[in-house]
Amino acid sequence: MAVDRLQLILWRVFLSITLSTLLVGCISSQSFPDGPALAQPIPAPTVRAPKLGQEWVYQVRNVFNQEVVDTVTEKIISVGDVIRIQRTGVKAGSLPDEVQSPWGYVLQDPHWSPAQKFQQPIPLWPTQLQAGWNAFYKSRYEVVSNPGSSFYWGLNMTALGWEQISTAAGRFLTLHYHNEIPYFESNDLFRVMNIREEDVWFSPEIGRWVIRRGSGRYITPGVFWSNAYWEDYWQWELVSWK
Repeated sequence: MAVDRLQLILWRVFLSITLSTLLVGCISSQSFPDGPALAQPIPAPTVRAPKLGQEWVYQVRNVFNQEVVDTVTEKIISVGDVIRIQRTGVKAGSLPDEVQSPWGYVLQDPHWSPAQKFQQPIPLWPTQLQAGWNAFYKSRYEVVSNPGSSFYWGLNMTALGWEQISTAAGRFLTLHYHNEIPYFESNDLFRVMNIREEDVWFSPEIGRWVIRRGSGRYITPGVFWSNAYWEDYWQWELVSWK
């Protein structure tokens, strides 16, 4: 029994190393947003508080072929113990809402597909706006469109450093952080192993990210990581805000 458990652990370690190598090889070939590195602001900036009518407009692009997928408007429509952000795409039309409770902690997250509702809300950005900060969070989620079953979700968040990022919306002081979601459970029972990663450039001034890009990979029975399937690899870039 102990031997079987050791073999399982070694196999998971092997898969982790193999997957990391594949992801780095593929994703690193895609150019990253280029902005000068900045020193840690002292004191650290405060995040803009939510108010009705605050709005962010993003151009969503396929990183692989640079095709513009959609332009999405996100707008705060209610504020209180629960903050609700309404989302609409020019092409997609009405999209699932984002729900935070409290501000900075996501309860309903529509960023990944399908949209998720967490049993315990998790941070959307580092709780300490400090380069080098790191934390791991665990929760379970239900699929918004098909509630009733819950699935494991684990998030490792690392603040990498401050950068100045420019987009069509202007120039921003941003904290670049990296999210990794290893070995989460999918609601798709045919997926036997999953991993997601993303990089986010968060602006305290606007209370949201200026750029967010990420993707994931998964395998089904009989498929090896060398042939793993890609999820959408999208980048969200701010074009306006208020």
